[in-house]
Amino acid sequence: MKDRSQGFDLARLLEERGAERYELHTRHLNHQLPRMLHTLGFDKVYERAEGAYFWDADGNEYLDMLAGFGVMGLGRHHPVVRRALHDVLDASTADLTRFDCQPLPGLLAEKLLAHSPHMDRVFFGNSGTEAVETALKFARYATGKPRILYCDHAFHGLTTGSLSVNGEKGFRDGFAPLLPDTAIALGDLDALRRELKRGDVAGLVVEPIQGKGVHTSPPGFLREAQELLHRHKAVLIVDEVQTGLGRTGDFYAYQHEEGVEPDLLCVAKALSGGYVPVGATLGKDWIFKRVYSSMDRVLVHSASFGSNAQAMAAGLAVLAVMEEEETVANARRTGDLLRERLAALVGRYELLHEVRGRGLMIGIEFGRPSSLRLRSRWAMLQAARKGLFAQMVVVPLLQKHRILTQVSGDHLEVIKLIPPLVIGEPEVDRFVTAFTAVMDDAHSGGGLMWDFGRTLVKQAVANR
Repeated sequence: MKDRSQGFDLARLLEERGAERYELHTRHLNHQLPRMLHTLGFDKVYERAEGAYFWDADGNEYLDMLAGFGVMGLGRHHPVVRRALHDVLDASTADLTRFDCQPLPGLLAEKLLAHSPHMDRVFFGNSGTEAVETALKFARYATGKPRILYCDHAFHGLTTGSLSVNGEKGFRDGFAPLLPDTAIALGDLDALRRELKRGDVAGLVVEPIQGKGVHTSPPGFLREAQELLHRHKAVLIVDEVQTGLGRTGDFYAYQHEEGVEPDLLCVAKALSGGYVPVGATLGKDWIFKRVYSSMDRVLVHSASFGSNAQAMAAGLAVLAVMEEEETVANARRTGDLLRERLAALVGRYELLHEVRGRGLMIGIEFGRPSSLRLRSRWAMLQAARKGLFAQMVVVPLLQKHRILTQVSGDHLEVIKLIPPLVIGEPEVDRFVTAFTAVMDDAHSGGGLMWDFGRTLVKQAVANR
C-alpha cells in the first residue's frame, strides 16, 4: 500500500510544539484544568514514563501512586502489552466490518469469564461509564422495572445514565432531569428493603469499595442485599471499574465476601493496559438472552468501537501478564505492607485519623487534632473549605518528594493511593518515608506547608 502520509511526522510535531501544552489546553480544551494545575504547582512537564515512574525534562524521577485513576494497573508501557499492540497493527486485521465475527473479542471474553465465576456473557464497550450504562439498560429491560438504587457518595461515571446513579451532588447539579433513581446509604439494608417494597426497582448498583473516600461496604452487606434484590425480582450490579482486576488483592473486590454472585458486573480501566480504552459488562445468561431476544434485536445495544482489535489485544495481553507475573498476589502482599506501615503512624500524628482499604486501594484520612495550636490552624482551613488539609499533603508529596497522589474527592480530607499493581517494597519505603516527612512538617506548626495552606484559604475564599 502506498504511504500517503509522508508529510506527517509525529515526533517532529511534538518537538516543535510540545512546549505549548498548557497554552493549548487553556485555549482549546477545559480551561480550568491548567488553571488548577498552575495553582497547585502541579504544572509539570513529564517527558517519559515506565512502570510506576515518570521522568521530567531534567531527568528527575517521580513515583506514580495514582496510576491514571487506576487505568495503569500494570504500570506504563508494559512490554508485553506494547508488543501485542504492535502485533495486532502489523496483522492488518479486517476489523470492525460489523458483519462478521472476529476471534479476538471471543478470546478476550473467554479469558475474562474464566476469572469471573457465575458470569456467562460479556458486552464490550469503550469505558467504565459505558460499562455502567450497559448494566443499567440491561437491568431495566431484563426486569421490566424503571428504577435503579445507588449509594450515597458513589461514583459510577459521568454520562447521563451513570450520572443518575452518582452519589455526589456536585457532579449532578445542573444536569437534571436524570433517570429514575434513589440513593441509600452504603450498608443500609433497611433502606434497601423499604425501596424494594415499592415494586419498581430494577436493581442496585454498588462499588464494593467506594472510590470517593475509600469506604468498604460493611461485611455481609453485598450478600444480604443480593438476597433481598432477588426476592423482589431485582438484580445486583457490581461496579468493579476501579476495584477490579486485582486492585484490592482479589481479582474482584466483591470476592472478599463469600456468597456474592453479581447479576451484572462492570469492569474497565486496568483492562486497557493503559493504551486502548475498553469497558466490559459481564452478566448472567438469562439477562443477555432477554435483551437480545431475537434477530430483530441483534443491534439493540451496541458500540461503534466496541470489541475493536486493538482493545481486545490489549485486554488479552493484560490478563496474560497478570497470570504470568502473579499481579493479584503482589497487590495483596504489597498493599498489606503499605497499609500496615501507614496505620502504625496513626498514633504518632494527631492530624492522621485513619488508614483503610484493601490491597493497593488505600485511603488516608485526616481529622481534627487535639492540641490547641494545631486545632486553630485546622479550624481555619475547615472554615474556608473542607478538604484543604488533604490538598496541603498532596502538594509537598509532589513538590518536595516527587510522588504523585490525589485527594479522594471534593470536600474530603482523604488521600487515595491507587498505584500500579506492580510496585513493591522499595516503593512502599519511598512513600512511607516521604509521607512521614510531610506529617512531621505539618505537626511542626510552621514552615512552607502552612504558608501554602494560607494560600489555599485565600483561593477558597476568593472562589466564593
